[in-house]
Amino acid sequence: MTAFGPMCTQLKCNQLLKLAAIAFLTTAAFPQAVPKYDTGTEGKFKGVVQELKFVPPTGGKPVAYLVTKSGSDTIEVFLCPKKFLDDMGIDFKANDEIEVTGSKVKQDGADLTLAREVVKGGDTLTLRFKDGKPAW
Repeated sequence: MTAFGPMCTQLKCNQLLKLAAIAFLTTAAFPQAVPKYDTGTEGKFKGVVQELKFVPPTGGKPVAYLVTKSGSDTIEVFLCPKKFLDDMGIDFKANDEIEVTGSKVKQDGADLTLAREVVKGGDTLTLRFKDGKPAW
């Protein structure tokens, strides 16, 4: 063993720990699988778009979410994969008034609405069929 042996071993150990931490943080930042659509919890609400966000924000295969305000409630709405939204040519901006038909579910203990249809102006974006199966 050389005089550099213990230092190299420590360096490798530190690199492995950093890689493990990055892997953990990366998987924690991405959402779990989207819950199943439940037609029994389907309802409608009108709201105002606060933000359109993509998870993950860059790279990968991002999915689109809307953060909306309905009265004093903030409602997070899962839309679809970003590519499907892009293919449909629909964009959401802050202060857009919308009406959402969707299923209220829980994800990681938080309320989430899985959108089936979103009406914006005179346009209706159909994201799921009436049985809840994705249209994408």
